[in-house]
Amino acid sequence: MAAMQRFVLLLSVAIAASAQGPAVAPAAPTTPTTPAAPAPAAGTTNITGVLAKAGQFNTFIRLLKSTGVAAQIDNQLNNSFGSGMTVFAPTDNAFTSLASGTLNSLSDSQKNALIQYHVLSTAIPMSQFDTVSNPLRTQAGSSSPGQYPLNVTAEGQQVNITTGVVNATVDNTLYTGDQLVVYQVNKVLLPMAIAGTAAPAPAPLAPTKTKGKTPTSTVADAPEADASTDTSLAAPARVVTGAGVAVVHVLALACVWWGL
Repeated sequence: MAAMQRFVLLLSVAIAASAQGPAVAPAAPTTPTTPAAPAPAAGTTNITGVLAKAGQFNTFIRLLKSTGVAAQIDNQLNNSFGSGMTVFAPTDNAFTSLASGTLNSLSDSQKNALIQYHVLSTAIPMSQFDTVSNPLRTQAGSSSPGQYPLNVTAEGQQVNITTGVVNATVDNTLYTGDQLVVYQVNKVLLPMAIAGTAAPAPAPLAPTKTKGKTPTSTVADAPEADASTDTSLAAPARVVTGAGVAVVHVLALACVWWGL
């Protein structure tokens, strides 16, 4: 009887344990995590990344960053509005070819204008350069003469750029997209407003010399009135002398007549 009671007790305990289910361990404490930076949106364009991938544009990249033009370009490109941009990128050799001290002589505002002068506010494919209306307006400012005019002409497969200070050519297309076109140029584009000099005034004309003639004397000729005065004085003297001779002849004849 006692064995039967122990069996029933064990069975009751087993049934109660199975009804409660397995024991759950306490949850481990969680540590706060820093939210990850959002991944760049697909299709965004980075001008310095384009140039770095192409190579040989270290000086231009440095100036783009130091002047803030790189961030400005990226912001404009990654907005949905606008008609794109065109960038003319001088190579490192182009900057090396500048006269010594050219960049160091520029103020911060002039450096900014110089880099802005290499940027157009519209994307122009290579095939459209022969139809553009010159002078082109860059992001540096006015295209009026003496300011920041940029003239681009296409001759066959060659594209020429004239600033009024330098003549450059487009050597290669580095990048072409819906909103950005980047061209490699062989010279730094120096605008008139920064590097232009006024044309020298024309030199005074030298006096012309006639062959076979000696230079005229600077001494004034004697007035002709003196000669006429001398002539007028001499004439009465001759008349008086002639009258005196006539009087002598008359007296002589009178004496002869009275003697007779």
